[in-house]
Amino acid sequence: MLKNLVLAWAILLAGIGAAAAQQSGFKRTVLQKVDVPGSVFESVFVMAESPAGGLVGRHSHPGTEQGTVIEGEITLMVEGQPDKIYKPGDSWLIPAGILHDAKAGAMGSKAIVVYIVEKGKPLAIPAPK
Repeated sequence: MLKNLVLAWAILLAGIGAAAAQQSGFKRTVLQKVDVPGSVFESVFVMAESPAGGLVGRHSHPGTEQGTVIEGEITLMVEGQPDKIYKPGDSWLIPAGILHDAKAGAMGSKAIVVYIVEKGKPLAIPAPK
């Protein structure tokens, strides 16, 4: 009985998370996750997609973020730096713990992103309000 209750609760929370992601329109799809040999880190290879004008939401990562735009445009808003527009083929690197946000251009955006994070840590941490 308890096991079924826990499973039902997990399914409900997953559904709530999926609904929130659909509302914002931003989507991260993990394509590959591998351990970094000889360390406590893992490399997470992601396809990040956003609809036209979509904002990711201000956040940071417990490791580095390295990305390349493959479609559309992305404006990166990195704390302490001027906003910068990235087009297909442009790449960026954001160090661990730096607050930032991203906004897709008029045609939406797709990017390949690699996160190097400590195993067991969340991929992204929302900024405090």
